[in-house]
Amino acid sequence: MIKKLLIANRGEIALRIHRACREMGIQTVAVHSKADAEAMHVRLADERVCIGPAAASKSYLDIKSILAAAEITGADAIHPGYGFLAENATFAKMVEEHNITFVGPHPDHISLMGDKITGKKTVQALGIPVVPGSDGAIKDVKEALAFAKKNGYPVLIKATAGGGGKGMQVANNDTELKERLGIAKAEAKANFGNDDVFIEKYLTHPRHIEIQILADTHGNVLHLGERDCSIQRRHQKLWEEAPSPVITEKQRHDIGEKVVNAMKKLGYRGLGTIEFLYEDGQFYFIEMNTRVQVEHPVTEMVTGIDLVREQIRIAAGKVLTLQQKDIKIRGHAIECRINAESPETFMPCPGRIDFNHVPGGLGVRVDSAVYTGYTIPPHYDSLVSKLIVHADDRPKCLARLRRALSEYVISGIETTLPLHRKLAENADMQKGDYNIHWLEKVFLKGQ
Repeated sequence: MIKKLLIANRGEIALRIHRACREMGIQTVAVHSKADAEAMHVRLADERVCIGPAAASKSYLDIKSILAAAEITGADAIHPGYGFLAENATFAKMVEEHNITFVGPHPDHISLMGDKITGKKTVQALGIPVVPGSDGAIKDVKEALAFAKKNGYPVLIKATAGGGGKGMQVANNDTELKERLGIAKAEAKANFGNDDVFIEKYLTHPRHIEIQILADTHGNVLHLGERDCSIQRRHQKLWEEAPSPVITEKQRHDIGEKVVNAMKKLGYRGLGTIEFLYEDGQFYFIEMNTRVQVEHPVTEMVTGIDLVREQIRIAAGKVLTLQQKDIKIRGHAIECRINAESPETFMPCPGRIDFNHVPGGLGVRVDSAVYTGYTIPPHYDSLVSKLIVHADDRPKCLARLRRALSEYVISGIETTLPLHRKLAENADMQKGDYNIHWLEKVFLKGQ
């Protein structure tokens, strides 16, 4: 079993990993930038190593410094969390070349799914439905126009190496397509160093549904149901829930079975999430994330399974102790991402937290690494905490969420708590009547 694990991340996910390790009897090493010297996971870890200045490029993205920290401390495993190097195949490969266990998939699978075109072709060959799209990167405007003529508008232009909504543009006619193809390529080049883009049919009212899977190194694969992540702004998720208000038990079984069979054929290992757009009863693959997701707690709440613990067990070569028949979806869970942002303009609001009071009670969980007196640095993602609630059914879950949000106090900085309070009271949200465009096109416009 793993004895000492280096956490190659920061914030709430670093603390989440530390807690799982502590319960498993595994020592932890916290690497941190100078800006994170007083971070909670750094304070709690068994060992701490400063790996550079505040800039992520010189600390959390510095592979050599992270590997050096692992060697100096004698860590026999590295967990990348999410973001930063979590889906960097080169990093995963270098970790393994140093005879250190990488808590994640095989580097080849990270690379395969990191390229959107290759990933799409791969899963399509494995029996997973996909959105109609170009066979590869679009070479020029002429090819893009030919696709649009064949499949109809609107169409979506996407960076092949993209993520987080970067390098994505919607075109509704020939004129927009000519203009936005260049914009998408420029964004892709600026954000990913690769200006390749592909094009696919744009669905007008889809929901974002993702399937969580666990796969060990012995050929066993399980799915843990779905999460509905349709409340988004600029392709960034703000609210997630499990199960989805619109997915039936049969649909869950059928798409889950397709995903499990595909991952078995692929020989995948570890934790993974297969993301779909869902419209008019049909699922369309969009991408696979080869890491733990920010929204993993809602799945934990409805299944009772510690996903980070299972990640570590799988990396250590352990066999899954559960079978598909053991996976039961119990009740309903909702997660609200609380960001250090203006609830109206969404501008980042880093700074010192003067007072931090988290809600509690039955079925309430807060994943956060902040505390009273902590200063949120301006150098990283603005996520402050994740409020997760669980109850017997969705109406009770919403009632519990409203109660928990009313108790939550963070002062000294602006946060998106007021936005979530309004969402929890909204009639459409209470009915579960929303899609990925609803927040921006309906809710925010009505504010």
